[in-house]
Amino acid sequence: MPRFGTVLTAMVTPFTADGSLDTKAAAELARWLVEHGNDGIVVAGTTGESPVLTDEERIELFRVVRGAVDVPIVAGATTNDTAHSIEMTKAASAAGVDAILAVVPYYNKPTQAGLEAHFRAVAAASDLPVMLYDVPGRTGRPLATDTIVRLANDVPTIVALKDAGGHPERTARLLAQVPAGFEVYSGDEPLSLGFAAYGAVGVVGVASHWSAPQQRRLYDAVAAGDLATARRIDEELQASYRFMNSDERVFSQSVKVALDVLGVAVGECRLPLGPAPEGSEAEARAVLTDLGWEL
Repeated sequence: MPRFGTVLTAMVTPFTADGSLDTKAAAELARWLVEHGNDGIVVAGTTGESPVLTDEERIELFRVVRGAVDVPIVAGATTNDTAHSIEMTKAASAAGVDAILAVVPYYNKPTQAGLEAHFRAVAAASDLPVMLYDVPGRTGRPLATDTIVRLANDVPTIVALKDAGGHPERTARLLAQVPAGFEVYSGDEPLSLGFAAYGAVGVVGVASHWSAPQQRRLYDAVAAGDLATARRIDEELQASYRFMNSDERVFSQSVKVALDVLGVAVGECRLPLGPAPEGSEAEARAVLTDLGWEL
């Protein structure tokens, strides 16, 4: 079993009708995700609308979700400010989470030397394991393989990578150079089959809000060498991936619509995302029905 499990969901953050943080709904959603096949939960990641959460809201989410479930909780505790990231990592540790998701600092586009120093400082702020998060489409700066290798070899608590860099083939090169036990997770569900084939142990997903069992079976099939089954499952999941993200609707909006269809109340997104556009509910129903949900 991978350190954090095979299927982790980057959980959306529930809000009330007036836009306040809904901690009761957050606890209920965390339990629902575990009941529906998730091995772990990422709290306050980008899908959790971390850019519009206050520090106090993030910390409260860490505490509430930690108290609701007994699976690994990975805290989206870092920002593009190293000093702030250190403070939030310490706060997340005090809240009882199991690991830190440390995203590449966004917008300021540091050099690889700056990125390496940032992640070393975050890792030194607690004894928790750290999952690096490479997502250049959002941050504007890729995390180089050489940088990951140095961090994995030099810093014992840097133990995993959520890879949304768009190049699954890098996984094979990376795993040949990092210590045994360092794990790669797909951070890009449409590419999960490729990541799995190259050695990724699991996924940190978004469509996994409603498709965790299928995603687990995909990874199990690849591990068993049954690529025909893995390809069939991947084909079944493609409609979910298309639904999640487009020019009209982004991940957090799509998930909240789908959960509403499933009867899980999480509210709407805060601005600048706002509510999902008209017609989203019908698309969600079609996707969920095709996956076998009885609505």
